[in-house]
Amino acid sequence: MQTASVSLEANQLPPLIPREILFGNPERTSPRLSPDGKYLAYIAPDEKNVLQVWLRTVGIEDDRVITADKKRGIRIFFWTYNADRLIYMQDSDGDENFHLFAVNIHSNLVRDLTPFQGVKAQPMGLDPKFPDEMIVGMNLNNPQKFDVYRVNLKNGAVEFDTDNPGNIVSWTADAEFQVRAAIASTPDGGSDFLFRETTDKEWETLRHWGPDEEGGPVSFSADGKTLYIEGNHDANAQRLLALDLSTREESVIAEDPQYDVGGVMIQPITRVIQAVSFYKDKQEWNVLDESIAEDFEAIAKVRPGEFAISSRDLADKNWLVAYLTDNGPVYYYAYNRDRKTSTFLFSNQPKLEGLHLAPMQPVSYEAQDGLTVHGYLTTPPVIPPVDGGTPPVIPPVDGGTPPVIPPVHGGDSSSFIPPVDGGDRGGVPTVLLVHGGPWARDYWGYDSEAQWLANRGYAVLQVNFRGSTGYGKAFLNAGNREWAAKMHDDLIDAVNWLVEKGISDRSKIAIMGGSYGGYATLVGLTFTPDVFACGVDIVGPSNLITLLQTIPPYWEPLKASMYHRIGNMETEEEFLKSRSPLFFIDRIKKPLLIGQGANDPRVKQSESDQIVEAMQKAGLPVEYALYTDEGHGFARPENRLHFFAVAEEFLSKYLGGRFEPMTDIQGHSAVIK
Repeated sequence: MQTASVSLEANQLPPLIPREILFGNPERTSPRLSPDGKYLAYIAPDEKNVLQVWLRTVGIEDDRVITADKKRGIRIFFWTYNADRLIYMQDSDGDENFHLFAVNIHSNLVRDLTPFQGVKAQPMGLDPKFPDEMIVGMNLNNPQKFDVYRVNLKNGAVEFDTDNPGNIVSWTADAEFQVRAAIASTPDGGSDFLFRETTDKEWETLRHWGPDEEGGPVSFSADGKTLYIEGNHDANAQRLLALDLSTREESVIAEDPQYDVGGVMIQPITRVIQAVSFYKDKQEWNVLDESIAEDFEAIAKVRPGEFAISSRDLADKNWLVAYLTDNGPVYYYAYNRDRKTSTFLFSNQPKLEGLHLAPMQPVSYEAQDGLTVHGYLTTPPVIPPVDGGTPPVIPPVDGGTPPVIPPVHGGDSSSFIPPVDGGDRGGVPTVLLVHGGPWARDYWGYDSEAQWLANRGYAVLQVNFRGSTGYGKAFLNAGNREWAAKMHDDLIDAVNWLVEKGISDRSKIAIMGGSYGGYATLVGLTFTPDVFACGVDIVGPSNLITLLQTIPPYWEPLKASMYHRIGNMETEEEFLKSRSPLFFIDRIKKPLLIGQGANDPRVKQSESDQIVEAMQKAGLPVEYALYTDEGHGFARPENRLHFFAVAEEFLSKYLGGRFEPMTDIQGHSAVIK
C-alpha cells in the first residue's frame, strides 16, 4: 500500500526532553518501611551520582546515606525483620553473581554475607519469627545448582541446610522457616512439584506439570496444613489454588479464563491471602480479605493510575503505596490504616512533572492465523496550534469518534495520529519496540524508552507477541519453536496494522529491542529485509546454537524446557541454524546498531561480536558499542546516557526524527567498534 508521508513540524512537538531526565538516575525511589515502622529507607544517588541506600526516621527529615557503593550503584535492597539491619544486593560489572550485603543502620557497618568468588546468591526467605536468620540459595558447591544455606545475620555464619540433587529450580519454606516444598525440572521440559512432611522425611511428588504447563508453590499457611500454589493444569490460565496437605485436594481461590494470576498479596504474620491481581490491559485487583477492602477503596481514590502496596510494617498499621501512570513519575505515599489517610512522600523523578508526556493506549489486532495479539501504542505528543486552529487528536484504533486526549499535568498537549477514515493515508515515523524474555510481557505505564521516542517524533508500538506471558498457556505455547517464525509474523502483522490504521509511514519503521527484542531486531533485518528502515539491537543473540551452548551453568536445569520452547541443540542443529540471523546476513539491506555488555552472562559478548564481524567483512552497515563494565543491559547511568545518545542520532539519520546532540558524557565505558 502506498502511503503519503505525514511529517510533524518541529513547532508541533513539545521541547526536547533531555536524556538526563529520561535515562539518568532517579532522584529517590523504592521506599521501604522498617518492620517496626520507625524508619524509611530508599534508593537515591550520592554526591558522585552513584545510587545508594538512604535512611530517614519517620516523621523527621534527617535523611542520610548508609551505604558506600563505589561505582555500579545499588538497585535492590530489603529490610530484615531485625529493624537495625537491611540487606542489599550487588554484582560485579554486570556478571549477575550477586552477593548479599548486610548493613547496620546505626553504625553503617557493611558485611558481605556471601563472600564467595564466582558464586551467585539468591535470597529465598526471611521470617518475622526468625529475625536473625535468612535462607539463601547458592551455587557454592557446584556452579550448576543452588543448594540451600541458612545465614546468621548477626555474625555472618553460613550453615548448609538442604542439598539440591541437581534438578531443583526453586524452594519454599513453611511458617516454621523449614524448606518443605520445591520445584524440580524434568527431562521432558516440564516440572515436578515436590513436598516433604518434615525435613527428615523423603521428598514426594505431588504433581507433574508437562512441558506445556506451568505451576509452583506460593506460600504455606500459618498452620502448615495448606499450601497455596499457582498452576494452569486443568485450565488455560494460571489459577491460585489452595492445596489441602492432608487430603491432597485442591480448591480454587482466584482465576480468570484468559489471564494468568499476577500479584498475590499475603499478610506477613497471618499468611492470609488478602488480594490477587490479574494483569489484562491494565492491572485489576481482586480483594479476598474483607479486612483490607476499605483500605483498597481509600487508596484507589488518592491518585489516578495503578497502585501497588510496596511495603508494610509488622503491626500492619502503615503501608507504603506506589502510584503508577503512563505520563508521569511514580508517586509514593504513606498510608495509615487506622485513619485511612495518605501522606505524600516523594516521586521518583520530579523533573517529569509538567512535561508534555504521551499517554499509552492499550491496543489489539488479529494476527494472520486469527490469534488476538495485545500491545501498547504511544504516539508523539503534539502542542496545539496557537492560531485558534483545531488541536490534533488521537483517533481510536477501532473506529468510532476520536476522543480528545486531556492535557497532561495541566499542560495543553495531545497526541497525534493521522486520520484513519478517508483522506490520504499517511503516518509518522515509528519504532516497533520489542520486549525481551521472550517469556515476559509489556505493561501499561510510564516507559522511559517509549516517552523518549515519542518526544523525538516517533510512534511506538510495544507488542505482546505469542509466547509472551500472562495471557494463558495457549497463547504462551503458541510461541513454542516459533522463534523467527510465527513470533516474528506477529511483529510483521503489527507493522501492517500500523500502516492500515494510518498511524505509520511504512517506509519509516524501525525495529528495536533488548535480549529477545535484540534477536527480533536481527531477525527483522535478515528474514524480512524490506520491512524495516533500520534496527537497534541491545544484547540480542545472533546464533541460537551458540546461545544455547553458552548459557550460564546454573541454567542447566532449565535446558530441557528451553529445548522444548526453542529447539534442541543436540539433535536439531540445522533447525536452529535456520532460525539464527547470523547465517542470513547476506540478506541485510538496512543499517544496524548494536549495544552489548562485555560481562553479559546470558547473551555473551560473542553473540554480538560474531554478527558485527561478519557484517563488517561483507561491507554491510553496522555500528557497534561495547560497554566494558556492563552485563545484560546498562545499569550505570553514564552508559545508558551514552548508548541512547548514539541510538537517538542513529534513528534520526534513518527515520528523520529529532535528536539531542551527543554531549561529553564523563565515565562511560563504551568502546566503539
